Order: sequence, then C-alpha cells, then structure tokens
Amino acid sequence: MSKKVVIISSTPRKNGNSQILCEAFEKGAKEAGNEVELISLRENKINYCVACYGCSKTGRCVQNDRMNEILDKMLEADVLVLASPIYMYDVCGQLKTFIDRNLPKYEEMKNKDMYYIATCAENDKNAIESSIMTINGLLECFEDVRLKDVVYGIGLHGIGEATNSKSYAEAYELGKNV
Repeated sequence: MSKKVVIISSTPRKNGNSQILCEAFEKGAKEAGNEVELISLRENKINYCVACYGCSKTGRCVQNDRMNEILDKMLEADVLVLASPIYMYDVCGQLKTFIDRNLPKYEEMKNKDMYYIATCAENDKNAIESSIMTINGLLECFEDVRLKDVVYGIGLHGIGEATNSKSYAEAYELGKNV
C-alpha cells in the first residue's frame, strides 16, 4: 500500500550531507511507489515561535510564513522524516525552530511513523545520541507517532561526502521499506 511521506531537511548548507541522505531516502521511497515530498527549510522562511499562543484559539500560527502549510502536509502524511546536521551535539537551530513551531498542530499529529537522519563530522555515533533526545521530546507531544529508525551519518564533514557513504545506502533502504 502506497504511503504519503514528508521529509523535512534542515541543513542550512546547499548540498549538505543531511540533504543528500534525505534525497537517498526520497529516492528509495519513490521507487517503492510512495508519494514523497522533500521540504528544505533552507528554502522556506520559518520564523521563531513568539509564544503568543494565538494558535491555541485558531489551530493555526498567526505568523505569515510557510509553517502552517508545512504542518498541513505533515498532518496528511503517513510517514515523517526529520533530518539535521549535528551542531554542538544537538539538532541544528533550523530544526529546533521548526520543532518549536509544531505547537499549533501537536495534538492533531497522530498515528505516524517517523525516521530521523542525522549527520556529523565525528566518527562516533554517540555524537548523535543527544540529538535523539530532542526528537523524542517532540514525539512526546504527539500521539502514537513512533520513531522507527535513525540514520547515523557519521564521519561526514565536507560537503557532499554522504554521497558515497554507508549511511547513503542505509537511508535509501529505509526509504524503500517505509
């Protein structure tokens, strides 16, 4: 059965390694017959949450940026993929801003599988572990959204290194098997 997959890439770098792994996941998921949309936060204006709680009245953020549209796409999805380069042992600021902006729809986000793709320069996957706590914090706010798997893109420093990495094949295979 075909699934609707939404991939959120948060790398600020054009052709960044986490973006490359998102594209590998996308390729596998499309080849398996799924409907896939890859959204780059770098190409979409996403403001910080201003804690006005206007969304608690309307279910939509009062800010005029792309977040409401992205949240609607996430609600329709069966599978969510979040991807981030690791900065200071956590998700990058772009993904953290995105996570904070889930407030208007967190109670509606239900019954989905989630995958997490993380890349870092270090060769030790423990460098990514603390960022998974951030992802799990988001999942605690959702109902029955399960972290199915993590792609550990370790040892990737230079732009484009992910293309020929073990993690590229892992991302592709996860996409094929969503």
